[in-house]
Amino acid sequence: MKTIVSVFLYVIICSIQIYAVSAEEINLNAKAAVIMDAESGKILYEKSKDQKMPNASTTKILTCLYILKHCDLDQMAEVSKNAAMQPKVRLGVREVEKYKVKDLLYGLMLESYNDCAVVLAEHAEGSVEKFEKRMNQMAENLGTLNTHFVTPNGLDGIDKKGRHETTAQDLAKIMARCIKNQQFLEITQTKQYTFTDGSRKRRFICNNHNALLSSMQGVISGKTGYTSKAGYCYVGAVKQKNMTMTFSVLASGWPPHKTYKWKDVRKLVQYATDHYERREIIADTSKIKEISIKNGLKEKVLLKTGNLKAAFLVKKTDKIKIESILPSFIDAPVKEGQKVGEIKYLINGKSQKSVPIYAKQSVKQKDYWYYFEKIIQRFTLIA
Repeated sequence: MKTIVSVFLYVIICSIQIYAVSAEEINLNAKAAVIMDAESGKILYEKSKDQKMPNASTTKILTCLYILKHCDLDQMAEVSKNAAMQPKVRLGVREVEKYKVKDLLYGLMLESYNDCAVVLAEHAEGSVEKFEKRMNQMAENLGTLNTHFVTPNGLDGIDKKGRHETTAQDLAKIMARCIKNQQFLEITQTKQYTFTDGSRKRRFICNNHNALLSSMQGVISGKTGYTSKAGYCYVGAVKQKNMTMTFSVLASGWPPHKTYKWKDVRKLVQYATDHYERREIIADTSKIKEISIKNGLKEKVLLKTGNLKAAFLVKKTDKIKIESILPSFIDAPVKEGQKVGEIKYLINGKSQKSVPIYAKQSVKQKDYWYYFEKIIQRFTLIA
């Protein structure tokens, strides 16, 4: 009886310890958060990932990407009255002044200047309203399901379709696309940038406010954000342990808790690297060389496969299995390149990838003329 009680208590203690560790790992200040594999989009950890929330200046990553894809960076953009009237934080552009598009992008991403965003939006599409429409179309094309942006700079806003908001998951998706753009990475990784207006009478210095670039291993990009409604927000990307991940935290505290977002990001990355790993595997096809043919001019046909190398981001406890699905024979006729089977990669019993097995050559069927020829040959031999 004592042994049974001891075992029971041991199980309870272990359960409590496991729960305590898990609770510590996912104890975030943010109201919503996501960390995902940038390549596959697989969610590694999430908290309220689909909750629509204001996201402040993290919006600017999409504004930047849109400009990079649709504008000539060496062109000059003229400042409108509307752009010059944007609230802080701002560069302080003046109406009728002109700035190089490239320079405005650095102001947008390094210092998060709201007026730079409006100048760029109006330059790209003629008006903020037209830019918002294009920007939302771009977001939708990137696979976001719950995003609606009203302003190019992330300031809180509302229109007929709703208020300015996104989700932690959508924001991480957008960043996953952004980091594929080399110019985006170049801008967001720059520590300091100096430029002038078109007349060269005014000179500006922009400093990067992404503290994680210099304080956290593997960080490759990021953008902060804050409004009174959104709270402190952050979206970024990191490369660690052969994994490229994007993450976002929304409403990660309000003043004076400006550092909560950094703590939340560190917890997300630590959780992901503790629990996940990227495994590269190659299927063994030494036994998949040929297959028998029924009613063919040849008894067997050689086989070939597609790319057998596969990489999966999996939990360290996940089990990967490779299955070859191939019949014992196939019926003639067989065409070169004909699919005759497949190799499946399974994680915990669920198929993740399949590689086709093809016939390497063509084989004709034994038809009427084949048998007629055989009969003729036999009679010839008898004669």
